[in-house]
Amino acid sequence: QVQLVESGGGLVQAGGSLRLSCAASGRTFSSYAMGWFRQAPGKEREFVAAISWSGGSTLYEDSVKGRFSISRDNAKNTVYLQMNSLKPEDTAVYYCAAGALRTVAVAIDPSRFDYWGQGTQVTVSS
Repeated sequence: QVQLVESGGGLVQAGGSLRLSCAASGRTFSSYAMGWFRQAPGKEREFVAAISWSGGSTLYEDSVKGRFSISRDNAKNTVYLQMNSLKPEDTAVYYCAAGALRTVAVAIDPSRFDYWGQGTQVTVSS
């Protein structure tokens, strides 16, 4: 069992930055791939980024490439999402997720993830 708690969301102006954190409980954190998803009002949950259990592989949704960066610290049981050059269309609730993925290539599918956090709100004003 893995419990995930996100933090770091907030209100920021367009062009600004935020860093989201996701703290995981349990001693098996390092064996899970981690992902970030987001859901805007009236829209389906969408993939943002993922990182392999070792941190050696990452995957990004096209619209965030070059602006967002996912990383993890297995010693701290934490995964991060650094978000730069934020745009109003990045406004959403951001969720982290853990899954026993063999490759991050399948991470765009939320059904691949077994555990989810409660989400943190990110609002980007224009």
